[in-house]
Amino acid sequence: MRFIRDFIPESRKLLERISHHSNCSQVRDRATCLILSGQGFYIKELMKIFKVSRKTIFNWLSRWEYRGRLGLYNQTGRGRKPKLNP
Repeated sequence: MRFIRDFIPESRKLLERISHHSNCSQVRDRATCLILSGQGFYIKELMKIFKVSRKTIFNWLSRWEYRGRLGLYNQTGRGRKPKLNP
């Protein structure tokens, strides 16, 4: 059982704003997951809601704790590389 610790009101407001207004659906899901974790939802419940693995939830929580807001966004260099040069 793992929850977000020391959830300050400013962070909660930031996450709520991101979860409602971000252009990227992955970022909105991650922000919503963090909000629900702060409300006391268990990992198993979050896994069912977002249809992801336990490891994914742990990664989202860890990246929030270590990187803050930047941890919500995908890192550069992820995904398939382009076949054509510019």
